[in-house]
Amino acid sequence: MTIRGHALPRHVGIILDGNRRYARRIGITEPREVYDIGARKLDDVLGWCREMQIPTVTLWVFSPDNLRRPTAEVSGIFAAVEAKMRALAGDPRIHQGRVRVRAIGKLSLVPEATQAAIRAAEEATASYNGMALNIAVAYGGRQEIVDAIAAFLGDNLAPDVGLAELIARLTPDTVERYLYTAGLPDPDLIIRTSGEVRLSGFMLWQSAHSEFYFTDVHWPAFRKIDFLRAIRTYQMRQRRFGL
Repeated sequence: MTIRGHALPRHVGIILDGNRRYARRIGITEPREVYDIGARKLDDVLGWCREMQIPTVTLWVFSPDNLRRPTAEVSGIFAAVEAKMRALAGDPRIHQGRVRVRAIGKLSLVPEATQAAIRAAEEATASYNGMALNIAVAYGGRQEIVDAIAAFLGDNLAPDVGLAELIARLTPDTVERYLYTAGLPDPDLIIRTSGEVRLSGFMLWQSAHSEFYFTDVHWPAFRKIDFLRAIRTYQMRQRRFGL
């Protein structure tokens, strides 16, 4: 499969779907166990992206809607995220590759212990610029846009600012500066595992010109060949950006 010599995405977003279906297939019933398997897959993806020099990766691991799942399952997801973030903070490969780790989402919905692990990973890698790894946790695209507008209004509402001027200030470029991903390139390629063919609210604003790749492979079983197929499919598409 020819990858080199063709344009590579600057930013790959992945919707990590299929953990529960994979667990049922192989007979795992403990939620924490299957989500730990999914968390370990992150290391593989980072390695593949470093190999191909893809500078930005965003992995969607949990949405606010997922809070409606059974308590044991939600606890298992957060425990796996917490353990993984603590591991990333001390992982030599993260420091050698100068990978900046960030969490994006409505982090107030995340348990305090998980928030502490997130802060530890972010602080340990805050000065790095070799690669950007974003973990989307308690992330929803609609909420991101609402939060962006709310932050804009918080910064711009003032007695001497009229409604007409406020509206004039609110442009697409302005909104982008308030998104969770401010300062990062929009995703060129979004991959969803497990056979579902929808975004489910992932990066609604940023994905306006993204290419999409859907695979039937469940996230814990996602292989390098599956990733390469997604990259190759992206390279075969002609991107027009509305032109």
